[in-house]
Amino acid sequence: MNWDYPDPFIHALAPRAEDIDGLNHANNAVYVRWCEQTGWAHSEALGLGIADYRRLDRAMAIRRGLYDYLLPTVEGEQLTLATWLMGGDGKLTMERRFQLVRNSDQATVLRGHWDLVCIEMSSGRARRMPSEFIAAYVSAKNALTSCEVI
Repeated sequence: MNWDYPDPFIHALAPRAEDIDGLNHANNAVYVRWCEQTGWAHSEALGLGIADYRRLDRAMAIRRGLYDYLLPTVEGEQLTLATWLMGGDGKLTMERRFQLVRNSDQATVLRGHWDLVCIEMSSGRARRMPSEFIAAYVSAKNALTSCEVI
C-alpha cells in the first residue's frame, strides 16, 4: 500500500449491505464508525483498552474530527484502514490520522484527522495524561517524528 506515513496500524474492512445508503455506496457515517473502531483496536494493541481508561479515570477524547471523503466504496469491496498517532504535546493533546485505501487499485478513498485531548472520565475535564498513556501513546507517536507530514 502507498501509505501517507510509515508503519501504520491497519484494519481490514469491507462495506456490508447495511452500510450502503440511498446513493448506493458506503455511507459517510460508516467511515467515521470504522475510524473509531480502528482507533480503539490500535489503542488496545498498544496496551490500553477501555478497562484501563476506567481504572485510570482518563480517556483520550476527540476534540475535533476532520474527514476528507475522496471516493465512494461499494458493498463487498475490500478496504484497508490505516491509523497513526501523530503530533501532540505529550501532556494533554495528541493527533490521530487515518487513511482508507481500496485494495483493488490502491486508491485512497478517505483521509481523517482527529485532535484528541486527555480528559478525566468522571468529570469530563481536561487532565494530564497518566504515565501509562505517555508510555503507550507517546512512544508510538515518537516512532514518526522523523517523517514529513503530507
